[in-house]
Amino acid sequence: MKGLQQTTTDPSSAACARASAGYTRTRHVTVAALVTALLGASAWISIPIGAVPVTLQVFVVLLAVLLLRPATAGASVGVYLLLGAIGVPVFSGGLGGPGVIAGPTGGYLLGFLCAAVAGSALRAALERRVPRNLAELPAVALGILVIYLLGWSWLRIATGMDAGAAFASGVAPFLVADAVKAVVALGIARAVRRAGVV
Repeated sequence: MKGLQQTTTDPSSAACARASAGYTRTRHVTVAALVTALLGASAWISIPIGAVPVTLQVFVVLLAVLLLRPATAGASVGVYLLLGAIGVPVFSGGLGGPGVIAGPTGGYLLGFLCAAVAGSALRAALERRVPRNLAELPAVALGILVIYLLGWSWLRIATGMDAGAAFASGVAPFLVADAVKAVVALGIARAVRRAGVV
């Protein structure tokens, strides 16, 4: 029939596309599993300085923000929290169980989950409008802000501290260290992407 064109799809091209998509998913799942493992391992590197210990977990959460899609980032942190909730000793100081989540530092743990999802979602949204490097900094800043906000709020409720005391104990001591962690996470994430891992 005049004007009717028949289109065909190259089977080899379709197969390559499916293989590439599967490979990408596999890499993201691998990175997500690594984030879960690193969250547990970094909790063992703990320096008690008051109500809230210093760990490398914020650094790992920021890597999730920078490297994973929102759902995958949330899943990686969610699995970590689930393991801790059922008693696996993956929380700070080698602790586990629901009592840790209900305790004074529980807000930071839940903050990790919310920060991973919110930060990753913001990065993904901004990357559609601006270069990736410009999207990363607001995403990291949002992630840290979410952790602080939930951690500070929960600490106030769990301990009965006033707002100023909770800030002095649960936020102020970490500002400089977390800024350094953010810079390092940005550098590592960019190196990982240049290497084609994600």
